[in-house]
Amino acid sequence: MLKLKQLIVFSILVLGVIARLYNITAPLADYHSWRQVDTASTAKIFVEEGFNLMLPRYHDLSNVQSGQDNPEGYRMVEFPLYNAIFAFLYQQFNYFSIEFYGRLVSIIAYLVSGLIIYYLLSSELNYPSAIVGLTSFSFMPFMVFFTRVVLPEPTAMAFGLIAIFFSYRLYKAETKLKALIFYSLSLLFFASSILIKPTAIFYGIIMLYYFFKRYDIFVFTRPQFYLYYILSIIPFVLWRIHIAKYPEGIPASNWLITQVQTTSGVQTIFFRPSFFYWVFFKRITNLILGGLLVFYLIYGVIKNKNWLFRTFFISMLAYLFVFQGGNVQHEYYQILIFPAISIAISAGFYSFSKELKNNGLSVFVFILLFISSVYFSFVDVKGYYRIPPDLISYSRIIDIITQPNSLIVTDRNGDTTLLYLSNRKGSPVLIEDLEKLKKYNYKYIVLTDQNKKNELLQKYPDNLKEVFKSDELTILEVL
Repeated sequence: MLKLKQLIVFSILVLGVIARLYNITAPLADYHSWRQVDTASTAKIFVEEGFNLMLPRYHDLSNVQSGQDNPEGYRMVEFPLYNAIFAFLYQQFNYFSIEFYGRLVSIIAYLVSGLIIYYLLSSELNYPSAIVGLTSFSFMPFMVFFTRVVLPEPTAMAFGLIAIFFSYRLYKAETKLKALIFYSLSLLFFASSILIKPTAIFYGIIMLYYFFKRYDIFVFTRPQFYLYYILSIIPFVLWRIHIAKYPEGIPASNWLITQVQTTSGVQTIFFRPSFFYWVFFKRITNLILGGLLVFYLIYGVIKNKNWLFRTFFISMLAYLFVFQGGNVQHEYYQILIFPAISIAISAGFYSFSKELKNNGLSVFVFILLFISSVYFSFVDVKGYYRIPPDLISYSRIIDIITQPNSLIVTDRNGDTTLLYLSNRKGSPVLIEDLEKLKKYNYKYIVLTDQNKKNELLQKYPDNLKEVFKSDELTILEVL
């Protein structure tokens, strides 16, 4: 019986990996490529120019991100541990593209996360509920796509869950030596997860619960309790002090809490109806849960009293309510709540099964709702994998026409995807000032707007030369 249970878990994880291998070698131009290429760009420059984790750089030299000119291309956001890991793998095993290894690391992070979710659920609830949680985490289309992206969030999630796992083992440790080992490992991985993605700090709420489990109310008299959180945050604080020396490389982030960028400008959404609509209805209910699985989440909230579920749910809500702007603006912000949602589904299934008192019927209902939800979610998510063919052809033309060390300007409104695909540094937003172009040694202007091309040629007839022209693309050389 035990071997059969292990085989089922193994099969789910293997099938989950297979689902994430789809398009793993595709160019980095799928959904949210503008953010993925910023991550991959740092890794690519590590490979080409050397590993300097304290001064990460990328292909964007413009002032779009920070509001300040960034001629050195500094990328001062998260500590680039994830970038360095897949850059190292690419350097050592140069059989596939660097994007392949970036996606591969995220898939490995899914595997680690899935195993820990299963372990926690099987320990706190029961085997069927653990399988439900693992199955949801492994196969819901939104979760599948966003746990194979070239972004730091899946790795931060995995490191955070490893920290939670060791905290769980800490509260059950029988000896002081085991307690010290689990405490140290949890601290190490929690600090690392915060460095990789600072928003992982909300996993600290879950660790707080396990401290209470071990020490009860006396936790506040234990120095190790305070030391854990202080030491966890120190590396991040030191990193922030360091990057403050390079303000041109720090993207603006004050909007992440209360605002979103729209076609009509910046809008405040802090606790507005639009925030609840986009996050709880559009994203969580429809995209992530496919509509029908929200039944288990709600049922778990109402019926399940297990504190494993409650602490994950509280940490999820705290994260969503603090970073309202970021969670509305970008779907990938929801990656960090995937474990909480999967555990919520499991908790709801557990409570519903107990209420129904018919295991066969409860499993049948879940399978029916799960398959329907996967379909409904996939209808929306399948478009995320699309690779625009024009971007690929444009990048090849740029690579042929321009020299490898040439700086280029594109009219991509801040999207660095074309810079990355063509392996050129420069500006992803059009610079029309000829003096600025020459000051920063920009050599080519790449345009898809033909009207803008005509304006520039009329404005600078003696300083710009048309070196490539097609119906969709023009490349001007700065003389």
